[in-house]
Amino acid sequence: MRRDSKYYSENNTLEMAQYRVDKIRRFYIHLFVYAMGVIVYVLKTHYGVPLNFLPLRYITFTLISIWTLIIVIKGIKLLIREKFFGGKWEERKVQEFMGKEQNTKWE
Repeated sequence: MRRDSKYYSENNTLEMAQYRVDKIRRFYIHLFVYAMGVIVYVLKTHYGVPLNFLPLRYITFTLISIWTLIIVIKGIKLLIREKFFGGKWEERKVQEFMGKEQNTKWE
């Protein structure tokens, strides 16, 4: 079964774009949850708000430090991926792979 190269290229580009948007969306959700955790930590530590029930009891300086490191690493990876390997780079790679596929004859 032969696929139309234009359809295949548009479909692949659409899938890549959806993947990129999903990664960015997941990062923003993670960043929002992190901000809520930092707010709870500050309220507990500096203002003495009694938030000692089960899940919030374990928000400590060590947890916030590790979580901050993870957020920073994810943010840097996302920034590098979007800045250096953005849409133009992906478009060139798709065209390159499509050129190789067109040169290869499947029978």
